[in-house]
Amino acid sequence: MLKEFKDFAMKGNLVDIAVGFVMGAAFNKVVASFTGGIVSPLIGLIFNADFKDLKYIVKEGTMNDAGEKVGEVAVMYGDFLTNVIDFIIVAFVMFMIVKGVNKMKKKEEPATEAPAGPSQEDLLAEIRDLLKK
Repeated sequence: MLKEFKDFAMKGNLVDIAVGFVMGAAFNKVVASFTGGIVSPLIGLIFNADFKDLKYIVKEGTMNDAGEKVGEVAVMYGDFLTNVIDFIIVAFVMFMIVKGVNKMKKKEEPATEAPAGPSQEDLLAEIRDLLKK
């Protein structure tokens, strides 16, 4: 059982997928940093607020004795939009990588056609004639 698991785990495709997964996770962190540090502040200039902190307040909270707002209910759409931008950037880059890899692959030459021989009907007619003899 251990040998079967080792054979399964060491298959080329599985290792390739694992490497791709790790690199994708690292790339996602880079994109999240780019979006949070560069894109969000620029978009935040439009709204005069930090883009991640944009929210729609459904119910106002009250201030407690420590000066903290409690009981507020809000829809955090700024954080959601930041994650959507992250996804779009990652999806676009992955699309470009796949497109580049597909372009780099050697285009398979069309298989040479088998030499044209007698049709099935010709063969059957020949067998029939041989059986008649």
